[in-house]
Amino acid sequence: MESHPGSLPIYLQITELLVRDIAAGRLVDGEKLAPERDLAAELGIAVGTLRKALAELQSRGLLDRVQGSGNYIRAISDPKSVYAMFRLELIQGGGLPTAEVLDIVRLDKPKDLPGFGFSPEGHRIRRVRKLSGKVAALEEIWLDGSYISAITPEDLSESLYLYYRSRLGLWISRAEDRIGLDTVPEWAPPVFGPKPGAPVPHVLRMSQAQDGVVAEVSHTWFDHSVARYVSRLR
Repeated sequence: MESHPGSLPIYLQITELLVRDIAAGRLVDGEKLAPERDLAAELGIAVGTLRKALAELQSRGLLDRVQGSGNYIRAISDPKSVYAMFRLELIQGGGLPTAEVLDIVRLDKPKDLPGFGFSPEGHRIRRVRKLSGKVAALEEIWLDGSYISAITPEDLSESLYLYYRSRLGLWISRAEDRIGLDTVPEWAPPVFGPKPGAPVPHVLRMSQAQDGVVAEVSHTWFDHSVARYVSRLR
């Protein structure tokens, strides 16, 4: 596993992957993790990196490390994760989310988007989304233009929500997803499997800030041969 400019450190990527699995119910309270060497090999990282990730989980109260026995999950009701609202996972389950920014421009908001925010303009962010290195989805995110005058690719981390919190003081507190069928947009790069115009599953998301205002609207087109949309209820 490699780290790229703008990405979280590898040990924090692993921490967030495990927190996401806890939030999604894939890892449950009391579950014993695989031995550290086996888990590190499965994740493609050094044992030392894994141990830093596990120490971070322990510091968040999400892991019990029992000497001579192993590592046990402590599931809490609201584990804080920058990927807590990310609903795509690999067909076989899980997958570490990463993103590659294609472009960012400030434009008038399209008339076909639901109304959101206060400015007539928005920041349009187009990205390729990967899960554990596999190209899984295309994203077009529209952030209301009132939060900042300009955004560059260098500003962004792997998680837009982390960028919103740390740079804009904006917390996405809830979101509504509308799932349907759409066609791959014409701007899709060749790395995305389905070609422009091909039918694919589509998610329209409306994201609310901490004050209840819809701050962001996004489109996600995903390759159903690679990923699936999952929302687990508990």
